Amino acid sequence: MKTLLKLIVTAGALSTTLYALGKDTEAGKSKPLKGSYSIYSGELSEESAPTTSDRKIAIEFTGLPAREMFDSMYPDFQPTCSGEKGDRDRRKGKVYCSFSPKVGYRCFLGIDLRTGKSIAGASC
Repeated sequence: MKTLLKLIVTAGALSTTLYALGKDTEAGKSKPLKGSYSIYSGELSEESAPTTSDRKIAIEFTGLPAREMFDSMYPDFQPTCSGEKGDRDRRKGKVYCSFSPKVGYRCFLGIDLRTGKSIAGASC
């Protein structure tokens, strides 16, 4: 139940952030968000099943919200994670967004569900 409540609060905070970034967003109206998430313990590169004392969430979203965030986070971060020609990365604190001509825009957020602190939502 606590995890569900934290996910709802996180979704609300994310919606508020995306709302603030949107130039054409109507006041008080949320936009849909397409993405995925994973709840885990341990480190991102070696995810384990969540435990009672270690629960984190990694969130990835794509499309227009990711593009709006990417555009708001200039300048590009060098070098890119992929090293592929045309790929671009942008990072601010623990927030990471990327653009690839093959995949499009993607953003990653992470939250330690036990402390509420921002953590990396993706690793290179």
